Amino acid sequence: MKKIEGFPKGFLWGGATAANQFEGAYNEGGKGLSTADMVKFIPKEERTGGFSLDVSRKEIEAILAGNVNAVFPKRFGVDFYHHYKEDIALLAEMGFKVFRLSLNWARIFPNGDDAAPNEAGLAFYDDVFDECLKYGIEPLVTLSHYETPLNFTLKYNGWADRQVIDFFVQYAETVFTRYQNKVKYWLTFNEINIITLSPYTGGGVLVENAENPLELSYQAGHHQFVASALVTKIGHEINPEFKIGCMLARMTTYPETNNPKDVLKAQEENQLNLFFTDVQARGEYPAYMGRYFHEKNINIYKERGDDEILKAYPVDFISFSYYMSSTTSSKPLEDQVNGNFMGGIKNTYLETSDWGWQIDPIGLRWTLNDFYDRYQLPLFIVENGLGAYDKVEEDGSIHDDYRIDYLQKHIEQMREAVKDGVDLIGYTSWGAIDLVSASTSEMSKRYGYVYVDQDDEGNGTLKRSKKDSFYWYKKVINTNGTDLSK
Repeated sequence: MKKIEGFPKGFLWGGATAANQFEGAYNEGGKGLSTADMVKFIPKEERTGGFSLDVSRKEIEAILAGNVNAVFPKRFGVDFYHHYKEDIALLAEMGFKVFRLSLNWARIFPNGDDAAPNEAGLAFYDDVFDECLKYGIEPLVTLSHYETPLNFTLKYNGWADRQVIDFFVQYAETVFTRYQNKVKYWLTFNEINIITLSPYTGGGVLVENAENPLELSYQAGHHQFVASALVTKIGHEINPEFKIGCMLARMTTYPETNNPKDVLKAQEENQLNLFFTDVQARGEYPAYMGRYFHEKNINIYKERGDDEILKAYPVDFISFSYYMSSTTSSKPLEDQVNGNFMGGIKNTYLETSDWGWQIDPIGLRWTLNDFYDRYQLPLFIVENGLGAYDKVEEDGSIHDDYRIDYLQKHIEQMREAVKDGVDLIGYTSWGAIDLVSASTSEMSKRYGYVYVDQDDEGNGTLKRSKKDSFYWYKKVINTNGTDLSK
């Protein structure tokens, strides 16, 4: 058997963004309101649980009535809408092979259930894709990334209503047809498992009045499963060359000790996480969820033919985000840490970021091997990065060695996983250019290779500046990951 030395030729190096955190122009070009446009900035000292995500119907109504005095950072992002040529040129200068971005559904169908799409929205993405292709950059496009047309939430309670499947299929068919010669790689739902952790974020679902909120969340997830399978079918019919993947927030969980109870607890946590890729990659609900649903009094309503649809149209590849690992215990949780919608026990073997996220590069290698052993499908890391405070020096330079160190160690472990035999097709680190945080709506939590002059309240010039990591990542791409030195 041939020895694998490192990343394959044609490996897709790049970076990732999301429209609701990056694009801005929330009320321009015929765009409708989305769920993300209702999320306000809450200062760190006023937040509970570390996040500022969920919004109630009462809050939405107050916002729409103009009775809420707040900053809504996801409405303005970092104004990619007006800076896309400059931003894509910066990505090209780094040598990007792929750029992950999302479409804002409400920019194309302002209410979601419109009879016809908004031409101005479609034309904007035409321009963005043309700009990418001018530099030889493949767009990797997410159809739904943490924003649902707000009308769906108010009228249907988002993905809790099965009717939304048909609207999503209409939307997907529209963009598949429009961009069939410009986009090859597609993702259906970003971090699809978030529907059970933050139903509003993942699917525009309000659970405050639900009899069984968890059941409602999993029902919405089922509707997304069916929708994903249907658009995978349609996408392949429109262009057989399309590669359509799922996307999971991978929450790799370790047992605190070798106590069998801890090991069993960790297995349960990993199963609940991998349930979503099990359905989308294997095409059926795994047996282990039967007991969980029974114990949580969850009954999933399926229409005749749903199981056959899931089985017939699995995804072509699996993509996922990986920022950190988690540790769990069979005992009551005490010394907890938070990160990327999850919590867990502090792992004394790991360092933590400015936001308490546990940094675990070796865990990425383990995760890649575990995924590939489980599914034997190509893998794509579409989010990985370090959120940190960055300082602009008097001369304008930004020395982010801590970010380089984080990325360097994770890419090293990616390379080891490829040597292990894992079929890894690409890597898009999170936040290629600074953007608004998904979980906290902060601007000060920065991920990018490019600094954007804007604060948490939206003040600043929006000037783009290269960080030290910009030049480092350029070298990594140029050497196909063989030179990771600082």
